[in-house]
Amino acid sequence: MIPFTDEELMPAVEGVIEKVRPSIKLDGGDIELIAVKNGIVYVQLQGACVGCGSAGTTIKFGVERQIKTLIHPDITVMSVPHGWENRLDELG
Repeated sequence: MIPFTDEELMPAVEGVIEKVRPSIKLDGGDIELIAVKNGIVYVQLQGACVGCGSAGTTIKFGVERQIKTLIHPDITVMSVPHGWENRLDELG
């Protein structure tokens, strides 16, 4: 169980997103933090990352690993497909 509220996690998650963003931008992409709900971080890859075969690897081994290491090991990161920003409860 994550000992933080979603509101408490948000600034820490935003900090990690800013830390990984330059690496993603090197490949012509970007990342947007959509929400933090129930300890799940919802992000959306943008630019050249949309449809890229390495997008899942970027989420799991780039973004999620940093969040687990720097914030809490039980946090999960989920990729939000374009158009699903208001349907987070349907993901997973």
